Amino acid sequence: MEKEKVNDDNDGKPDPGNSLDFSEQFNQLELLETHRHLIPTGTQSVWADNSDEDEDQEQRTEEWFQLQEKKMEKDPSKLLLWAAEQNRLTTVRKLLSEKATHVNTRDEDEYTPLHRAAYSGHLDVVRELIAQGADVHAVTVDGWTPLHSACKWNNTRVASFLLQHDADINAQTKGLLTPLHLAAGNRDSKDILELLLMNRYINPGLRSKLDETALDVARRMSIYHYLFEIVEGCTNSSPQC
Repeated sequence: MEKEKVNDDNDGKPDPGNSLDFSEQFNQLELLETHRHLIPTGTQSVWADNSDEDEDQEQRTEEWFQLQEKKMEKDPSKLLLWAAEQNRLTTVRKLLSEKATHVNTRDEDEYTPLHRAAYSGHLDVVRELIAQGADVHAVTVDGWTPLHSACKWNNTRVASFLLQHDADINAQTKGLLTPLHLAAGNRDSKDILELLLMNRYINPGLRSKLDETALDVARRMSIYHYLFEIVEGCTNSSPQC
């Protein structure tokens, strides 16, 4: 899986007319997630077809992975980031045993190995990284925590583990998106929505820069918007919630 490239700084809403007024830092992916309903039915995507890439990933052998690791062996930080994303648990352990301080290394977008393992859904790697001191509160250039990454990609088991290790369930990105906003924007998000909404510390009323709550997003994007009834009428101070 490629790293999610989402810049959520865009704080404008679509004009009521026929055109959209975009800022210089306009970002397509957030607009696609939050305003998919404005795209005419039948419109073809301009994004490249990833089917060939998916087939290549399925056909990768152990020899192929070892060759990639060999190419990166002189750059342990880069190798650790890659290994975390590719579920190379043995490699992650080896690298951290040699230099544990690399556990919070970052790429050009400030993603850590924990971010990469979280959005890829690799629970064993997540466990190892946290055991070695990975920062569950680390943020990317756009303000994403590892929990945001896990929730964006419906990785419920990873999200649950992160929450057990003090991840902030109400953390907001630079676009003021919470993990709940991101989960609400997914169509197949029943399990992760239940996980988040049943958490006693959830604040479902937080609004994004587009002035939307997670429920607003879910009503448009998810058939599971009814799950928000779990927290309807509750407050963080209520002992019943």
